[in-house]
Amino acid sequence: MARAVQIKDIAKALGISIGTVDRALHNRGRINPLTKERVLEMARTLGYRPNQAARALSSKRRLRISVNLPSEIALYWDGVREGIREEASAFQAAGVEVEFRSFPRLACGETEAFEAAMSAGVNGMIVATGRPEELRPAIRDAARERVPVVTISTDAPKTARLAVVSIDARASGSLAGELLGRLLQGQGRLAVVTGDLAITDHAEKFESFLSSVGTMFPAIEVVPALQNHEHEIEAYKECKRLLEQYADLGGIYVTTANSTPVLEALKDSGRLEKVQVIATDLFPRLIEHLEQGNVVATLYQRPRSQGQLALRILYNFLVEGRCPSYQVKLAPHLIMKSNLAFFLERLEQISRNLSPKFPSELELAAASTPRGLSKSPKRRAHGDPI
Repeated sequence: MARAVQIKDIAKALGISIGTVDRALHNRGRINPLTKERVLEMARTLGYRPNQAARALSSKRRLRISVNLPSEIALYWDGVREGIREEASAFQAAGVEVEFRSFPRLACGETEAFEAAMSAGVNGMIVATGRPEELRPAIRDAARERVPVVTISTDAPKTARLAVVSIDARASGSLAGELLGRLLQGQGRLAVVTGDLAITDHAEKFESFLSSVGTMFPAIEVVPALQNHEHEIEAYKECKRLLEQYADLGGIYVTTANSTPVLEALKDSGRLEKVQVIATDLFPRLIEHLEQGNVVATLYQRPRSQGQLALRILYNFLVEGRCPSYQVKLAPHLIMKSNLAFFLERLEQISRNLSPKFPSELELAAASTPRGLSKSPKRRAHGDPI
């Protein structure tokens, strides 16, 4: 059967925003009469039929979505928030409200933030979880109350979540393994510095790294993974210990954005220029290391795109009752010194185009943050690229 025509199809055909089409079709807000006529004509041409779920939703005039994300590591999660804000701007005219709730870090405070969102009576949620088994009962109860949940960045398998949007963790790990293996010419020792192997995303990166190196470079030894639980001090100390234990370590793959303490440990040990490093994501201090050649490459996880897609999937399900895919995995971008300038240029372009409407939403989120949990972090001056 052919896919039903949706509001976004009309918007795309006319080159206008989804919000403008929504106002024209539902007589909501002010709109130019000529624009409204163009929208109605295009709707007839494409065979658009209003969805009953959408009509019921529009009668409420408000759609509240809670976004529950960690404060640490802000370098990464701020990019996810920015993507959600950017996507939400297209749906503001349709009465969409996004509420941001923060908890300290993955696997710490997730349940409390989830319960606070449910108590607030939200219509749907976008959540990050480091311990999906602990959140499973809450997600199940939300599904029973018809509150869909989309997980982001790391999956919550065997739960009642609606969908997951994440980077392809196995592709990231495999790519890092092959690059480091080739740099070491198939000989030597490699290490993986990660957050917590109990987190699905972190475990998949490590497993695929092991598989890639073991298959392609059997003479290379991968030492036991170093878990730093996303603490900078712990990451520094553990990496110093790692370097003392393995004097001949040839390369390190850092699977999260917590690479700065690893690089500091290498510098203080006098091995920054001797150990090949592949990092994750892109931020100002890492840019300096890429430019200086201290980091071979970084695997960019596209946090902004993840945020955009997660909100789009949740909105489409709530309004039109459909979900295009239960698993959306994005390919990582490989950034090296040679293509760094391109990403920095894109970074500046997007930073200039950010909507000024959303910073106040952080204040809204702070008001709904459960007692004892940290509030949303301040946005950094140097934003993420695409």
